[in-house]
Amino acid sequence: MDDPRPPALTAAHGARWSVDVLEVTSHGRLFSASPERILSTASIGKVFALVELATRLETGRIDPGVMLSRLTVPPVGDSGLWRHLSVDELPVLDIATLIGAVSDNLATNVLIEALGLVEVQTVASRLAPGGSTLHDIVRDDRRASHPPMLSSGCARDWVRLFAELHSGQMLSAGERDRVMGWLANGMDLSMASSAFLLDPLAHDRRDMGLRFFGKTGTDIGVRGEVGVVLGPESVVAFAALVNWDPLEDEEGRGAVLTSLRSIGEFVLACARAPR
Repeated sequence: MDDPRPPALTAAHGARWSVDVLEVTSHGRLFSASPERILSTASIGKVFALVELATRLETGRIDPGVMLSRLTVPPVGDSGLWRHLSVDELPVLDIATLIGAVSDNLATNVLIEALGLVEVQTVASRLAPGGSTLHDIVRDDRRASHPPMLSSGCARDWVRLFAELHSGQMLSAGERDRVMGWLANGMDLSMASSAFLLDPLAHDRRDMGLRFFGKTGTDIGVRGEVGVVLGPESVVAFAALVNWDPLEDEEGRGAVLTSLRSIGEFVLACARAPR
């Protein structure tokens, strides 16, 4: 079988990329482009909060049935379902499920309040040596006094973390299973994972020989997707991060999304290729 064709990354509209693709079992690097470049990653950094929650659940530092209220944090819009629901309190496990499935902003802020932002950042510093982190809570109005972005990071960190979530040593099996379970429900398959042809509303089981676990991030001039694909032949971790000129956000989206899909096509071909 011929080697998969490398993805084509647009440079239009000031696009800056950080991309890394790794075969997890052999640790063979399949493709990279500025993998250590730090970029804005929007909601991707929420994964660090899920890891901290998984650790506390596994060590008994938080009860899985504990109820958390959305009334303790300011309202926040954009992604999520909780703000559309009538219930003010949810079990912490349901809050994590909302974050993994729909990147719920309100649930994220409630969880960060319960865990502590500093504690979440400590997790990031341990698991992401390249500097990837969660800087802040989600805000409708990000002012000069606030951190300039929700999260930032590089592809090399995120490939390393998803390889760890699949079969690593830094997290326990229970921690890994919990985080992967929450991420298995992710409904945003608009970026690299659009190439996988999975049902965005139900892909927690193997389909067409694939299982996929991942997280996306979206903001003005920002797109990113990180995850791991369990294919019929190989396990492939990938991170595809891109920032472009926010003043050209609408003009740049088409080119960026086309490039992200080409990354997904490359990842898919690698996951199906014997190693």
